Amino acid sequence: MEDRWLSVDEIADHLGIKRDTVYKWISERQMPGHKIGRLWKFNKSEVDKWVRSGGAEDKRRQKK
Repeated sequence: MEDRWLSVDEIADHLGIKRDTVYKWISERQMPGHKIGRLWKFNKSEVDKWVRSGGAEDKRRQKK
């Protein structure tokens, strides 16, 4: 299986979200990504683990 770094557009497509949401999640929800020069790159398994652990959940919408 190919293990390569994904771009913002590729990780957005993988998650079914817009690229603007990726940038928002990086800054506001500590989405795992690595900045290489000007570009953000993502390890698919790191992002999948982050999503499964609740990192992508909207904390404001959760019921108390």
